[in-house]
Amino acid sequence: MKSILNKSLENSYSYQEYRAFVTNLANENLTTGNEQREDLVHYTQLNEARLHRLDKTIQLIDEVQSFLENLEKVYTWLVISESWCGDAAQILPIINKMATVSDKINLRIVLRDDNEELMNQFLTNGSKSIPKLIIIDKESNDVITDFGPRPVGAKQLILDYKSEHGVVDETAKIELQKWYLQDKGISTQKEIVKLMK
Repeated sequence: MKSILNKSLENSYSYQEYRAFVTNLANENLTTGNEQREDLVHYTQLNEARLHRLDKTIQLIDEVQSFLENLEKVYTWLVISESWCGDAAQILPIINKMATVSDKINLRIVLRDDNEELMNQFLTNGSKSIPKLIIIDKESNDVITDFGPRPVGAKQLILDYKSEHGVVDETAKIELQKWYLQDKGISTQKEIVKLMK
């Protein structure tokens, strides 16, 4: 596992590098990943706008900020993402905001399709669901915990919708985005901190 982590970290982006990369892709009608499809390009462009908005508006709640400011250990937060992923566009700005309040967190981002070995270690019910945050103790290089692809409330919304309609369609995706909008990143913040305690 440690060699897989190290290999992935060598090919990782800082948040600023990732954001610049996604912006360039969106402007050039391209996407990350193994497939260049029109729908994925469309989602990349949509997500670029989401990332831009959330980078400006996400606020940390006091208890989360206080916890992160008082960390004793040093961590690497490694996120598996792709530019077309709607959940990643909602969650990455929150993770970045959390990482920026502590000098004990080094946030790195890798692309799922370029890091298959890593992704296969962090499957969700057998699927390559993203984003996935892997929290690593920097000193020992041990994985402490992982989070993703969605906070509990968002997971439940999708499970309920799929149970009722049999599919996750555009309507489900719109409902999911509304959920994220109303939640304001609070569930994600609380769940990540809870995993670290």
